[in-house]
Amino acid sequence: MTRASLILAALLAIAFPLSMLAGRVWIDPATTPNAAIILAELRLPRGLLAMTVGAGLGAAGAAMQGYLRNPLADPGLFGIAPGAALGAVASFWLGYQASWWALPSMALAGAGGAMALLALIAGRTGGIALFTLAGLMIASLAGALTSLAISLAPNAFAMSQIVTWLMGALTDRSWSDVYLAAPLTLAGIVILALAGRDLDALTLGDATTRSLGVDTQRLLWWLIAGIGLTVGSGVAAAGIIGFVGLIVPHLVRPLTDRRPSSLLLPSALAGALLVLVADSLVRVLPLVTELRLGIALSLIGAPFFLWLLLRMRRGELIG
Repeated sequence: MTRASLILAALLAIAFPLSMLAGRVWIDPATTPNAAIILAELRLPRGLLAMTVGAGLGAAGAAMQGYLRNPLADPGLFGIAPGAALGAVASFWLGYQASWWALPSMALAGAGGAMALLALIAGRTGGIALFTLAGLMIASLAGALTSLAISLAPNAFAMSQIVTWLMGALTDRSWSDVYLAAPLTLAGIVILALAGRDLDALTLGDATTRSLGVDTQRLLWWLIAGIGLTVGSGVAAAGIIGFVGLIVPHLVRPLTDRRPSSLLLPSALAGALLVLVADSLVRVLPLVTELRLGIALSLIGAPFFLWLLLRMRRGELIG
């Protein structure tokens, strides 16, 4: 592990036990009634799921930015998370969410389909403008179809379920959600890590990449599989959690040698830390009802995105 990864792992080791104690009611293991049950059945699976979802989104964001060579690439902004959400919403609309396999399968299919559509429309050499427009189109299309599903919901209960779930949260999650998301997320991160050396080659230019024998089509499908698994499983377990894949690669990139392969693990750890801390904060805020995690991270991510745009604008003016 690199120094950045060790630092982030140490911060996670500190933040995780603290997150187990945080909440509307702070847990004192020595004095709180039923503390062991609360920690084992409520706080522990929620904390593990927060780290799982954050790690997957962080690694997916780093891989997308490396492959597209686009600092604005993010699973949410480029339509991957909205595609996964559309698949999951379809399972709610069709009444399949009670089946343990239906919601995650449809969310994974939606994420993979959106990633494949982005690749088909823009290609790898389409440039930042084309990628951005294609991603916005996919996100808009998925959003429109999701709104259509809401408006045509078969009953008020299904509509309420869809709207609440789309806000993104880890409230009332259990061990079954961890068992669902963790293996799929881990498999996705492993796939992205295996593609790391080919992602490094892309930074040398197209000609050099070809001369090194990198099969760009195979790499693309590896990324579709890896990002589809990480984002799809996260959306299936927690709904829409935005901007994590955009924020964390930028925060940890100065701590690495800036190669995509060396950015994947730190981004996964930083994503896990960000979502874990954010989820702990929304639990302790003195509000009537708990702030949805997806809303909280969007309130952080939107100004960060604006800051990135202003940095890019200043770079263009200087150039």
